[in-house]
Amino acid sequence: MITADLCIIPMGIEESGVGEYVSKAVQIIEESGLNYQITAMGTQIETDNLNKLYEVCANVQEAIFEMGVPRVYTVLKIDDRRDKENRTLKEKVKSVEDRIK
Repeated sequence: MITADLCIIPMGIEESGVGEYVSKAVQIIEESGLNYQITAMGTQIETDNLNKLYEVCANVQEAIFEMGVPRVYTVLKIDDRRDKENRTLKEKVKSVEDRIK
């Protein structure tokens, strides 16, 4: 299972709020059918297909440009772990929670 953290930062915009852009990004991720989780600092995505992840990220970036943003800074962190099964977003969180109880 591949998990990723996607953060899209619109630059060159007047306002400091980015909720409008984040909402558009999440809409595209949801339409892709990939499992995702919104966090305060980015959106986490899980997939079995690295190319699908890249495609979705490119679609998000292009959609932000289409909203009139002159510059988009994208941060994508990928965890592609193949030595263990079921390393989903939920399982990763559970592993940490189990250790702090």
